[in-house]
Amino acid sequence: MSKKVGVIGAGSWGIALAYVLSKNGHDVTVWSRSQASVDRLTAYRGNEDKLPGVHLPESVSYTCDIASAVQGKEILVLVVPSAHMRETVRLIAPYVAEDEDEMPVIVNCTKGIEESTLMLMSDVILDELPGRNVCVLSGPSHAEEVGKDMPTTIVVGAFERDTAKLVQDVFMNDTFRVYISPDMLGIEIGAALKNVIALAAGMADGYGLGDNAKAALITRGIAEISRLGMAMGGEFETFAGLSGIGDLVVTCASMHSRNRRAGILIGQGKSMQEAMDEVKMVVEGVFSAKAALALSEQYEVDMPIVKGVNEILFEGKAVGDGIRELMMRERRRENSSLDW
Repeated sequence: MSKKVGVIGAGSWGIALAYVLSKNGHDVTVWSRSQASVDRLTAYRGNEDKLPGVHLPESVSYTCDIASAVQGKEILVLVVPSAHMRETVRLIAPYVAEDEDEMPVIVNCTKGIEESTLMLMSDVILDELPGRNVCVLSGPSHAEEVGKDMPTTIVVGAFERDTAKLVQDVFMNDTFRVYISPDMLGIEIGAALKNVIALAAGMADGYGLGDNAKAALITRGIAEISRLGMAMGGEFETFAGLSGIGDLVVTCASMHSRNRRAGILIGQGKSMQEAMDEVKMVVEGVFSAKAALALSEQYEVDMPIVKGVNEILFEGKAVGDGIRELMMRERRRENSSLDW
């Protein structure tokens, strides 16, 4: 059944998801902040700068009027940078119905942690819109491939199974496979922290390290993510799944990954700001790194890769020094749960 969907955010991921939704026959409206942006989106039928080559059907409409993007919609898809999530939710709040029969399902598609509060994105949404029906969509899903109908598999996490099933039905098609899960917290932790590990993987690439180092960073990275996520209440199976190891692998290995690309530039000697300026897209790992470190301290979880990334980004530590410190940490066994 066709749904009225508002996509809030017209970056590469917002346009890719609008493409999926329009392909599935839904009535899609995409919101962007300025009329100039809307004019460009309308003329190109997509985002020419951030997702070249992907054209949406004529049926998709674009607007900078937040009321028309939100009112009367059955599904709201939030795809904005994590640093702007709270202000965006405040912007849509006056137009989001409170009545249970008219209340839209809000699908969070942003990966990150709010630095000032250490809240996950779904918690930020609920903080501003209490009592609403919020879920999360995440997984290994580069917009560049989704927009070209290349097979992609993701997961929807929700508090209620019926909500997860609804969103699964709305998004799923022959090239976009959707699983469901009740572990929203685990999905969001995996989604946010993989960006920090991807920065580390990129730094290793930029510094000239090989496949051995990349494999070690991915493996030890998922160990750090899992330790923190489980301490916070997430499920181990989630971190072994699409939003855990799946998203981490694709983000650490692909040149589509803006976090990896920024890390490569830092590994080659550029500053954090120079790297972000060259990538020309939001590098979520930079915004999540401090929050991830703060959470590790709050939950007393050892996260040496996350700590090292923070020291390189914000304290001026050289990438080579960070690598050596990781390699020369105290000797330990890999699996502390096994008797010896």
